[in-house]
Amino acid sequence: MAVTLLSHEVSDLCIGKPPLRCLSVVTATVADAIAALKSSDEPFLSVWSCNHDGTNDDNNKCDCECVGKICMADVICYLTKHDSKSLSSAFDSSVSVLLPKSRSIVVHVQSSCKLIEAIDLITGGVQNLIVPIQTKPITKRRQSRNAVVSLTTTTATTTTTHKNSSQFCWITQEDIIRFLLDSISVFSPLPSLSISDLGVINSTHATLSVDYYSSASSAVTAISRAIADNISVAVVDGECDGEDTRAVLIGEISPMTLACCDESAAAAVATLSAGDLMTYIDGSGPPESLVRVVRNRLEEKGLVGLISLVDSLSSSSGSSSSDEEAPVARTKSYGRSVSSAARMARKSVAIVCNGKSSLMAVMIQAIAHRVSYVWVVDEDGCLVGMVTFVDILKLFRGFLDDQN
Repeated sequence: MAVTLLSHEVSDLCIGKPPLRCLSVVTATVADAIAALKSSDEPFLSVWSCNHDGTNDDNNKCDCECVGKICMADVICYLTKHDSKSLSSAFDSSVSVLLPKSRSIVVHVQSSCKLIEAIDLITGGVQNLIVPIQTKPITKRRQSRNAVVSLTTTTATTTTTHKNSSQFCWITQEDIIRFLLDSISVFSPLPSLSISDLGVINSTHATLSVDYYSSASSAVTAISRAIADNISVAVVDGECDGEDTRAVLIGEISPMTLACCDESAAAAVATLSAGDLMTYIDGSGPPESLVRVVRNRLEEKGLVGLISLVDSLSSSSGSSSSDEEAPVARTKSYGRSVSSAARMARKSVAIVCNGKSSLMAVMIQAIAHRVSYVWVVDEDGCLVGMVTFVDILKLFRGFLDDQN
């Protein structure tokens, strides 16, 4: 059974995958990225560096490379680092400023790449594997018509078909975990054992937390790291009873939750506490009382640029002149249309388990909530650590090695 599992290729995981929508790292700006994200029903967009003129290739091939991915959470973190005077210029910056500087989280692989090789890449720090889609040749006329899809809200374009009819999709950590679940019996008895006994509780990520009463702006660095690590930021408070001083897990600030907002959430990050930010970004829109708090604090701090940003987005939602109707219209402007899968993840309530939970239960729990991690708490609700898809894949990888 293990031999059969290892013989699978990543192309087996690409069936039904849509081609990636792309932004050019050369021509796209932050404003273009915002418009593209708002027009997309997916939380992430791929960023590409492409040479379509063939001048650097004797065979006239397309030299295309995916250099990263972005979501609205990247935009929000970026905007919070700019004061009012530089905010307008921030929108004109290259989309490359939204990409992580430390390491690449996307890697190109061939469709013939073995599943075991894909697991090694994921456990090595890669989030997405870029895989060419095997498509039938299309006529030149059809190619010219379908090669570029223009966005009605921006001058930038997203390409689903590159030169020579090349298309790509990406494989995520969740895709691999779902695929392995279909052959979970191969890993027996691991799925039935507790995560504590298996030693997959990662306590190092427990430090990626912010105090409930601290400013949300102090969590920006942690949020950026959470995006790069495909996890979340814990919001904690107080101490549990007993000799150890451990923090109670209250909730989380998830990049996936921020990804379902629009860029005006940067104003909330700049003015609210971490606890209030959880309420602000949770659900279908922030409470009107928090919207007023944000605007008042922006005025107190003289953050004119963010005030203008909030007001422009509020007015573009078509708010009514009626005082009774205005709060509803303003609240709607703080969210954006995303896929149902992304909306499922748009909650600030942390997904938790305990050390006695079985590995199988934790895997199903994470997949059911469309997250790549589950927080681990003790009987007092104190934060112990988390179990991530990467931790699980490392465990499975070691198990397969032992079987050979």
